[in-house]
Amino acid sequence: MKVVLDTNVLISGLINPEGTPAQILNLLLNGRIVVLYDNRILREYREVLKRKRFGFDERLTSPLLDYFMNEGEYVAAEPISGYRFVDEDDRMFYEVAATGKARCRVTGNKDHYPNEETIKSPKEFIELYLSENEQDRTEAT
Repeated sequence: MKVVLDTNVLISGLINPEGTPAQILNLLLNGRIVVLYDNRILREYREVLKRKRFGFDERLTSPLLDYFMNEGEYVAAEPISGYRFVDEDDRMFYEVAATGKARCRVTGNKDHYPNEETIKSPKEFIELYLSENEQDRTEAT
């Protein structure tokens, strides 16, 4: 399943390894989902991960971003017009998801995006993932 992760999901997953965003990162690192990205998204991830207030060690975050680049899918995003974003920095996530045909855009700020079925909170995404995988297991037996 292809997804786009808002930066807030990445940060939350690293801050709280017991939380729902961390479950999403675990799915990603276990190859269960594929993250879509472009250079703008990677640049934002890098910049935010370096903020002193988070206290992340670059020796740990740099391999994570390398993993995203190696195991994720780069998307040459097409510009999308016709929608004003609450935060224009969110446009890149929307464009990558639309161009890359992501199943979901996972964000802690759903109100920053258009009201679309593909925009999911971390909790909604995990529920979707679990329901689809339960259905796959049921059909396999």
